[in-house]
Amino acid sequence: MERLIIVVAVLPLISALLIQLFAGRIGRSIARLSVVFTTLSFLLSCVLLALALMGSEIQTFPLGGSVAALLFDPLSILLATIILGISLIVHLYSVRYMAEEAAYGQFFVLLDLMTAALLFMVLAGDLITLVISWYLVGVILYFLLGQDTRSQTAYRFAFWTLITYRIGDLPLILAAALLYNAYETWSLTVIFDEIMANPDAHQVLGLPLTQVVAGLIGFSAFARSAQFLLHTWLPYTMDGPTPVSALMHAGIVNAGGFLINRFAPVFIHSGDVLNWIFIVGLVTAIFGSLLMLTQNDIKKALGYSTMGQMGFMIMECGVGAFSLAIYHMFAHGVFKGTMFLSAGGVINHARQDDGIPKDELYTFAVEKRPNKASQPWLLMAAVTLAVPLVILVFAHLLIAQDYFHKQGAIVLLFFGWVTGAQLIFATYRMRAQNIWRLVGLSILSLLVVVLGYVFISHAFDLFLYPDPEFRAQLYSAATIDLLRFDVLVGVVTLTVVAGWVITYFGERRGYYPRQKSKRLWLNFYALISREFYVSDIYTRLTRIILSISGRLNVWLRWL
Repeated sequence: MERLIIVVAVLPLISALLIQLFAGRIGRSIARLSVVFTTLSFLLSCVLLALALMGSEIQTFPLGGSVAALLFDPLSILLATIILGISLIVHLYSVRYMAEEAAYGQFFVLLDLMTAALLFMVLAGDLITLVISWYLVGVILYFLLGQDTRSQTAYRFAFWTLITYRIGDLPLILAAALLYNAYETWSLTVIFDEIMANPDAHQVLGLPLTQVVAGLIGFSAFARSAQFLLHTWLPYTMDGPTPVSALMHAGIVNAGGFLINRFAPVFIHSGDVLNWIFIVGLVTAIFGSLLMLTQNDIKKALGYSTMGQMGFMIMECGVGAFSLAIYHMFAHGVFKGTMFLSAGGVINHARQDDGIPKDELYTFAVEKRPNKASQPWLLMAAVTLAVPLVILVFAHLLIAQDYFHKQGAIVLLFFGWVTGAQLIFATYRMRAQNIWRLVGLSILSLLVVVLGYVFISHAFDLFLYPDPEFRAQLYSAATIDLLRFDVLVGVVTLTVVAGWVITYFGERRGYYPRQKSKRLWLNFYALISREFYVSDIYTRLTRIILSISGRLNVWLRWL
């Protein structure tokens, strides 16, 4: 097993080295060489995953010294397999897509190096390997995004990404230094064992070490996973090659969820930090979903969609559902990678065919025509609210009877309920001959999706964290006091009810003045279309800093 895990991590490095050495001799065949090595590494990782599924013990394998090591555990092996699977798809797609690029060989070298850096990051058994690989991912991504050196826009936002990543690297480096200073070892397993045995053994500036480290890890994850106010690099890096966008949105941006899961033993003793992580994830999910709706560029819309999904992933960590975040990471990676790789075909088809078929979905989504047949509004409201709730409760009762005793589970169920209600309500408003048939199909699809999601996420839970006591501690750490939780539930419930009241009286009864309502929505749309002016503020701050630095240079005669 030791040799196998080392070979899996090293094969992409060997591929990059061979391509760099023999690119001039074998020409375009370098792509086949890269694909072969990636395929071999993926198959070997599948063997390791099978061993992990059969219950092999967690082990640490040194890398030729006393510091660097690779860790064999369910989290590392699962993510290594996912990374290699997505990387293989991107490799295969890039063989023809990048064929006309002048730096064909350089691209596959960078792609293999990125795969290797991601593998060492998730397989790292020590802090040094983790920090170095975490840092290298950002550097290699900068070169991949700036692959087209003729594009000033691509270079600008590649540099923007690099700066944001560097901001996120500093907290991780500081957290590693604090952990080494406290426990005098770089080994992650030793550090985690010490923390679990005595979490309050060390303090930093009067604060528990675990809370300080958890806060630093959380901030580092925010920068890498494009959380709100640190998100601007993500939607603007679309001038890079499509395969890079697919790899970035399917794998690289998910690194924040991995980092929080890797330091799960730290977060068990840092409940307040988890609460803040939940708030940041919630805000990011809302803002990302809103900004996605106003984009007229398909790739930029996908970028903001990724931001929203990363918000949901971080939010899941914030409520203690760590394994659910990993499943979300996997599902989103496969889904979003496929969407990016097919975006070019969709754009090309749209340019060739101007006649868009006006089916029921198009008519509802674009022309906003209501349903001809007027259904009983109160009945449809009851169906919309009750059916998703019944499905969610039934599905989770099949898995665990005590599921509803956890605050985090209730929060996630609430968001699932709202999403399901939105689906059925949208279906109700569609123009159709048989509205009940459409509603029935939407309910059936919701039932299938929810059951699949529940069973698969439960399987991830048992695989990644088989110790039930450890899982209970994760949920317990994210718990807030009962009064605040009840107030939160009440406020959100009132918000949903208010939405229904506005919909009923505004659309069905026509109580609100049209001009005033129209002006309000136009102002709100303007705010969203300018992306809440976050980028404008950053641009203005950049110009102010450059102006001040220029004047200081002249004043101090440095120029």
